[in-house]
Amino acid sequence: MKIERQNEDIVIRLNASLINMEEVQKLTSYFRFIESNSRNTGNEEEAAELAREVHSAWWAENRSRFIT
Repeated sequence: MKIERQNEDIVIRLNASLINMEEVQKLTSYFRFIESNSRNTGNEEEAAELAREVHSAWWAENRSRFIT
């Protein structure tokens, strides 16, 4: 394994014959989460409001599936 920094990027090199690609995908997903979360500037109240909006929009779109 080799880890190096190139400008603003971190490059990780692994021997592909020794690594399970499913595990690489899990690790990649984790890194995406970290990267996305680092740009988050919201607070708990804003998150709750967004959740309410999403719930309301979902319910408006799917209500007919549950109430006939």
